Amino acid sequence: MDLKGGYVVHGAKGRRETYAPLTWGLSPTAEPEAYLRELAPKSLYIADLDRIEGLRNHDKVVGRLAGMVTRCYLDRGCRTPADLMDGVTNVVGTETAGDDLSGYAGCFLSVDIKDGLVIPKGERPIEVLKRVESLPFAGCILLNIGGVGTGCGLPDDLEDLRAAYSGRLLWGGGVAGVRHLDMLEGAGFDGAIVATGVHKGTIPLEWLQEGRTCS
Repeated sequence: MDLKGGYVVHGAKGRRETYAPLTWGLSPTAEPEAYLRELAPKSLYIADLDRIEGLRNHDKVVGRLAGMVTRCYLDRGCRTPADLMDGVTNVVGTETAGDDLSGYAGCFLSVDIKDGLVIPKGERPIEVLKRVESLPFAGCILLNIGGVGTGCGLPDDLEDLRAAYSGRLLWGGGVAGVRHLDMLEGAGFDGAIVATGVHKGTIPLEWLQEGRTCS
């Protein structure tokens, strides 16, 4: 769930200026709480796009959404550990967190990728995973921002990426359907962040409600 301007928006290719309320999918509304009641997933990943970009935040609605699911992952654009939010599984993105990642014990690290490289420094994802192996994160998310909303598919080096990091590892961006979920499972990934495929019917909504694709 990407939140922008108080609504659930549909993103594509990381071009946030083009993101518009998601009114064409399985939910008849882009109002966050009604949207979540309609889909009723077991787990939820939220990106507060406004706060990531240093604008307003959605803290109050996020707090209510977190109470509606078993587990809520939240990327709110943390720039220091003081930005972490209670009551959620905090996700710290390389896009905003800066160089010192040592103060985020128990969080997930989002390795934010554009054009195959990790932003903002342009490192290779496998090197970032190796570097953070020794840090006390609860897990990592490989987030292909450029693939969000596109169904573009997965990279060829999934098994190498999995081997570079021993903790929990999720994938997000470009997952078009069940075949891609099977590929991730086969490579040893622990789950995936999905949205567009669910709304297009290529990923069963029941799988989200059972917690089969993100945990």
